Amino acid sequence: MDLFPIFLKLEGRRSLVVGAGAIGEEKIGGLLRGGAEVHVVAPQATPQVRGWARAGKILWDVRAFRPADLIGAFLVVAATSCPALHKKIHREARRRGVLCNIVDDPAHCDFYYPSVVRSGRLQIAISTSGQSPALAQRLRKELKSVFGPEYGAWLVELGKKREKLRSVNIPPERRRKLLHRLASQRAFEEFLRRWKEKSARRRH
Repeated sequence: MDLFPIFLKLEGRRSLVVGAGAIGEEKIGGLLRGGAEVHVVAPQATPQVRGWARAGKILWDVRAFRPADLIGAFLVVAATSCPALHKKIHREARRRGVLCNIVDDPAHCDFYYPSVVRSGRLQIAISTSGQSPALAQRLRKELKSVFGPEYGAWLVELGKKREKLRSVNIPPERRRKLLHRLASQRAFEEFLRRWKEKSARRRH
């Protein structure tokens, strides 16, 4: 079955993470970057997770998982070292209609974490449908060398120009053509020339 690629808006949505070790910390950090309301359940936690809890960025319950923890959750990520607990979480999540990700267990995942290339607001997500995370990581490294910080800066400029065009009363088809022209390779090369010149002036 093909996976459905999607970028989720998590702001204001409650996300549960069971486990707060090194892997759990990584998952919690990603959810925080996405604006989720993060609830963590774990008897112990890394210093970073404890710091987030002290700062009020997450809610951390220092105890074992309970099925009731899933009430009101949009998604759950299980990142512990206990396969039996993971199966229980997956079963309870399915029963309650909560999206579930069991770390390193594709068979019990409703969604996978892609390998992501980021440059500012630009995000390129790579998935191998859980078949080879190692390949996804290699492709990420290759793409990261292609889509550097200049693409993030260009995207900011494109967004501003798009907003200006949207405020002008012109035929939709003409607007569409202008937007595609602004996003063309030729336009990028011109932007890149100006971006490099500006960067050089800052260094000197």
